[in-house]
This record gives sequence, structure tokens and C-alpha cells, in this order.
Amino acid sequence: MGYITAGINHKTAPVSLREQVAFCADQLPEALHSAKACTSVDEIAILSTCNRTEIYCVIHDQPANGCFDQLLNWLARYHQSDHQQLREHSYLLNDNKAVRQMMRVACGLDSLILGEPQILGQLKSAYAIAKGAGTTGSGLNRLFQHSFTTAKQIRTETAINQQPISVAYAATGLARQIFADLSEITVLLIGAGDTIELTTRHLCQQGVANIIVANRTIERAGRLTAMFGGKAVLLSDLPRVLPASDIVISSTASPVPVLGKGTVERALKLRKHRPMFMVDIAVPRDIEPQISDLADVFLYTVDDLQDVVADNLQQRKDAARQAERMIEADTFEFMTRLRALDAVNLLRVYRQNAEAVRDQELKKALLSLAKGAQPEDVLLQLARTLTNKLMHHPSVQLKNAAAKGQHKQLEWAQKLLGLNPGQAWDSANSQQSSDYEH
Repeated sequence: MGYITAGINHKTAPVSLREQVAFCADQLPEALHSAKACTSVDEIAILSTCNRTEIYCVIHDQPANGCFDQLLNWLARYHQSDHQQLREHSYLLNDNKAVRQMMRVACGLDSLILGEPQILGQLKSAYAIAKGAGTTGSGLNRLFQHSFTTAKQIRTETAINQQPISVAYAATGLARQIFADLSEITVLLIGAGDTIELTTRHLCQQGVANIIVANRTIERAGRLTAMFGGKAVLLSDLPRVLPASDIVISSTASPVPVLGKGTVERALKLRKHRPMFMVDIAVPRDIEPQISDLADVFLYTVDDLQDVVADNLQQRKDAARQAERMIEADTFEFMTRLRALDAVNLLRVYRQNAEAVRDQELKKALLSLAKGAQPEDVLLQLARTLTNKLMHHPSVQLKNAAAKGQHKQLEWAQKLLGLNPGQAWDSANSQQSSDYEH
């Protein structure tokens, strides 16, 4: 049994090609059955996200390159894509590398954003769909479960996804450091662009319930509050809503500051000098720098956040190196167990053959006893016949290996038979002496 992974990702293919070969969840069951019918793979699962389409397979007694060609041909036909372009941007990984790849994907080490946690959920969904479609077996089931266990261990024992590495997430992280319970505070968001939307999403995930969105047009502000709840106001309403705001996060395209020192001073008086946390993500700045001189204001600029992001990214890289070492160890452990399973099957067959010889000779011995043969003679014949039959095939192979000068095979046979080199040499010399005497 062997593992292969075939696919494209954000490192190997442009988004235009990744879009062409992407699968939606509803397509996958039918696509899995189609791929299995058109190729020689024994088990198959497909992970498809905006950044990758990877096909995980188990093969038996099939060349990996041949299966790779079949998968690419099928993928190109299924999506009516250019086969040559697909081949130029795709990759094939097999056995250890295929196992390592799934673990790296599960842990977010192969993601566009290092350590991002969403990919683990997507991988679990891909596995559930393939298992439900009946296209996985013991091989892929074992690999997916091992990858999920490794991902959980890495996320528990390293800081791979504990530190924010986007400006929006960093702003949320700083807010959590200042306010222990975000569910009780009011957040004022100034602007309604992508950065503010992402920040709003992070804040809602942290339990923020009271949100005010101020924007130049009420329509854009209303779009955000419709998605996440809260109240939409105009920029001209800032002096009115600022006193109730514990956190202010601003990101507009204004060429001049939208929040001045005087407005903030008046708001602090109405707040009875309760502290206010401010984050200015805009370039040029939305919040006058002099506001940082006020005693009850914690003001962070985009440069401050970039420093936080850089520090956190370095921590993630350090954690990633630790995670890579853990994955190497887990890959080795997984492949060792897999090979041990092959030995178990081999031993089972070997034992069955030995037991068949035993049963056959025992039947003959019992028949001889029933006919009145001497028990001692029967036992001696049984022992001699069993020894000869069990040693026959190994003896033939050992003689062939010796005749061909296959010393490594002979050394392995010594270990297999529990002989040390001295025993083997003494036995050989003894046999030679016996031959000379005769």
C-alpha cells in the first residue's frame, strides 16, 4: 500500500487556474466516484479551497507516476481545463512526502497565512464527504485521523496560531489585553471598508455586542451593521457617539484626520475620565497624533500594530519550526506503523503455512499410531519431517544467496534466524570438516 498526493496550490498555480479546478462541496461526492472509476487508485479524497485543490489517494501495486497522469487527465476533463497548463503547475508527492503534506496542511504550515486555523476544519469536511461517499478505506482513514491528532497536538503545544498576524486581528488582540470582558464594552468603528469589516468580524467572534459604525455615507455603514448588528451613524455624529465608546478603531480614506484632540477631550470629560482605547489603522492617519498625550487614552497607530504583527509573525515562524520537527517525528512514526502492518500480514501468512504443514504431518503421525507403529519412531519421524519441511525453502534461498555472493542477504538471514556470525561460521566449519572426513 502506498500514499500519493496530487494537486495545485497558491505556491504553484495562479488564481485563474486554481479557480478552474475548484470543487464546491455539492460536487465532491459525484466527483470522487468519477475519479475512482477513471483511475487506478483504491481510495480517494479531495480537498478544495480558494488556495488549493489536493487529491489524496491510496494505491496498491500501482506506479505513482501512472496514477498521477490518470488523475491529471481526469481533473482536466472534469473541469474542461487545459491539461498541459495543469501539468505545468501541479505536483506529485508519494509515501513519506504525501503523509507529511497532509499533516502540514492540517496544521496550517502550507497555508497562505502561516498557522491559519480554518484549513483544519476544511480538511475535516473533505474527509467527512469522502468517507460518506464511500471512497476512503483503512489507508486514508488512518492517515486523516493521524493528521488530525498531529494538528491538535501542535496547536496545543506550540504558538502556531496564538498570535495575530493581520492588522485587524492585532487591533482586536490589543483590545482584549486592555478590556478583560469585551461583551460589556461599546466599540466605535470609523469607516466601512474591508479592514473595518474584518475587524468587526474578529470583534464579534470575541463577544462584542455593542457596535457603532460611523461612515461618510450611511448606506455603507448600514451594510456592516446589517451583517453584524449595531448602529450606523454618519461621521458628523462622532461628537455625539464618542462619549459612549470604550474602543475606537478607525480606517478611512480621508486625507485629513476625522477625529481631533478637542473632540476627544470633551468626550473624556463626559466619560468621567474612564479610559478609552484607540487604534488608527489609516494612512494618512484618521486620529490626530496629539490625542496620545491625553492621560486616559491608549492610542496605537498602524506602525505600532505592524510591530505587533512582525513580532507575532516571528513567534509563528519559531512555532512553525517546532511544528515541522514534530511533523517529521509523526511522519516517521506513522510510516513505521504502516510498515509494521505489512509485517503483520506477512507473519500471518507465514504462520498459516507453518500450521498447515504441522497439521498435515500430525495427521500422518496419528494415522501411523493408529496402525500400531512405535510411538518413539512416530515422534522421531514427525520431528524430522517438520524440521525438514520448515527449513526447506529458507535453506534453498540461503544457498542461492551464498552462490551469488549476496552477503547483505546472508547478514539479514543471520538476524532473522537469531544466529550470531560466530555461530554461522562455526556451523559452516563444522560442516566442512565433516565433508573432509567423508
